[in-house]
Amino acid sequence: MKQLEGKIALVGGAGRNNGKAIALAFAREGADLVLVARERKQELEEVADECTKLGAKVLPLWADLAEHEQVERIVEQGLDHFKQIDILMSVAGRRAHQDFWQISYEEWHKTFAVNLHSTFYLAKALVPSMMQRRSGSIIALGGLAAMTAQPQRAHVVASKTGLYGLIKAMAYELGPYGVRANLIALSNIENVRANPEWYPEKVNGQYSAADVAAVPLRRLGKPQEVANVAVFLASEQSSYVTGDRIVCAGGRYM
Repeated sequence: MKQLEGKIALVGGAGRNNGKAIALAFAREGADLVLVARERKQELEEVADECTKLGAKVLPLWADLAEHEQVERIVEQGLDHFKQIDILMSVAGRRAHQDFWQISYEEWHKTFAVNLHSTFYLAKALVPSMMQRRSGSIIALGGLAAMTAQPQRAHVVASKTGLYGLIKAMAYELGPYGVRANLIALSNIENVRANPEWYPEKVNGQYSAADVAAVPLRRLGKPQEVANVAVFLASEQSSYVTGDRIVCAGGRYM
């Protein structure tokens, strides 16, 4: 039997990279899907088509997850369409690089809106229905920034650390209702960089040989490997795991 048979998953940030891989993995494991992206409509439609070919029923929606009114709208649409949502997968992230003293107020608030507030908005909108059914899995995509300090990323480190705090707080409060919450902390994943300017230490947004050499496994991770962790946390295989984080970084955290 497929691990997510009969489940409905909402994937926020599903248009490319890790979000796309997670959406496809959920579809392969039997889940039906609400797929959400802010822009690049064609990319999301292509992901939706691929998931449909895998046998999933798919509702693609467009919204800025950093805006709570838009989040409330798409959650309402998803619940109206499928009648329930069992899994929340929050993927959206912003990783701009700037020296601490040069971070503008606008950039600070944008980073928190995407990296932290979006997960809060999604969970706040979905949790009442999960509590009522006494079942649900909330998963957020974080990074090593939730665990370590990094140069030129004070806003990213602060927001991702807050995200892990939110996950733990939700896990504690929602546990009695059968709702779990966990974080995937990742690094060094082979992704297409839509914003290479966010990665000034990389050449054209790509990892260097030195970056790879710093990973104990001596290779970059693949989005599918992130998706495998997401499937585990979404499924009953992790039914006694909550308030925790899984580091998917090839040993880089060591």
